[in-house]
Amino acid sequence: MIKKKLLKTALCSLTTACLLLPVAAMAEGEKPKVLKPCMQCHKGDPADTIRGKLSSVSMKAETLSVSTGNATWLVGFDDETALQGAESLDKIDIEHEVSVKFIEEDGQLFAKAVNVKPPTKLDPKQLIKIDTLAPLVEKGPDAGKFTIVDARPGKLFLEGHIPGAISIYDAQFDENLAKLPQNKDQLLVFYCGGPT
Repeated sequence: MIKKKLLKTALCSLTTACLLLPVAAMAEGEKPKVLKPCMQCHKGDPADTIRGKLSSVSMKAETLSVSTGNATWLVGFDDETALQGAESLDKIDIEHEVSVKFIEEDGQLFAKAVNVKPPTKLDPKQLIKIDTLAPLVEKGPDAGKFTIVDARPGKLFLEGHIPGAISIYDAQFDENLAKLPQNKDQLLVFYCGGPT
């Protein structure tokens, strides 16, 4: 009987500690609110904004989770939550970049607005077609007089990349400028995992 009471007390203490741990981490500011690649453009975001990749949406529980790399934020929403860039929350692709403006009530986060990042619009003159790039890749960077940069995270580069490409993850671009060609007239091609 005593062992059962001790076990129940220990489980209650452990459960309480697990529930309070995320609150303590938020209070200390240890949980990042901005995904590292997003920091290139959004360093000065207000404290009430989370920027990251959508991890999940539950329409029944009216919650969404947003990953900011090493952390995941659980945020409530309702019919009053403003949505920009999608017809509904459950139509947003998982892993798509979003920003969530929130308020905190009784330790819970509640979304006031969710913005879905639109695809980057590039001037068609800045795009290269596969049938133009393929012969260059076949020649190689030196003979083809080009540099091709894989802007995906390094682990994806290691899993497979375009032959001759160099890896410069977009979140670490500034630290890797020396990898870029010195000849500014040389063709420079960047690719990533898809439209962002």
